[in-house]
Amino acid sequence: VKFAWHELWSKVVHYLSKDQLMQLGEALVYASAAHKDQKRSSGDPYIVHSISVGVILADMQLDAVTLMAALLHDVLEDTETNEESIKSTFGSEVATLVDGVTKLGKLPFKTFEDYQAENLRKMFVVMAKDIRVVLIKLADRLHNMRTLGALRKDKQMRIAQETLEIYAPLAHRLGIYQVKRGLEDLAFKYADPEMYYEIRRRVRKKLPAREAIVKQAMELLTARLEEEGIRCRVKGRAKHFYSIYEKMNRKQVPVEQLYDLLAIRVVVEDITTCYTVLGLVHTIWKPIPGQFDDYIANPKNNMYQSLHTT
Repeated sequence: VKFAWHELWSKVVHYLSKDQLMQLGEALVYASAAHKDQKRSSGDPYIVHSISVGVILADMQLDAVTLMAALLHDVLEDTETNEESIKSTFGSEVATLVDGVTKLGKLPFKTFEDYQAENLRKMFVVMAKDIRVVLIKLADRLHNMRTLGALRKDKQMRIAQETLEIYAPLAHRLGIYQVKRGLEDLAFKYADPEMYYEIRRRVRKKLPAREAIVKQAMELLTARLEEEGIRCRVKGRAKHFYSIYEKMNRKQVPVEQLYDLLAIRVVVEDITTCYTVLGLVHTIWKPIPGQFDDYIANPKNNMYQSLHTT
């Protein structure tokens, strides 16, 4: 518990006020007392889960009210605490968020096959009067996925499938890509362990090493673009395992025939500059024949326009 709290504290101390930090501490004490001797399936004290959800949200630098609600998000459902007690202690805003997370948790996911995943995702957003409720629920699911190994195999499979169909697409829609990638890879590991470990084995470099390569390439490209006076934004990422799996299925090729396991994106202000950047990229790295797509000359159906090279 001390380790989890220290991790949360080290993240929030840089952007919350002293008063907000005190309120967060009070929420921890309240939640710890409410959950008392409760344990998770993993054997950890229950409050560790609540704090871990807060850590995930603190990485997004969410406000103190959201973090307090994260610490308290399970007290209505799993303890004798009532909403009025939370409201009188921490205010109506925190109480509303906690109540919202509790209501979302009661959606009929045990029979989610009877529903279209798209409709469930819409229901999530409609039911949550405050989008922070959905963010807490996504963080809750991400930490649950991290500790899924403690559950029975049938539960692992059901929760993993639910995560791939409901939660990961929802995170994608909200633009929380780090959470989306985490949810997908963890769910993939339980939904199709054989394929997950096969891809992991074949992608020789682990994610941190691949991300380091992307960072180095971004620095090289950014320096060259600055030399040329080109105004742009450069982003980069290493593809996660589930993304690789999806691309293998889409292209019907083995992982060895995928050439874009590392990706850099350059966002510019106009079409002419886009083609200029393409030329610069090809002076730094030699392009692979047959791996170029011009979505400016041939836009996708949703009007997505870009140049893809490998």
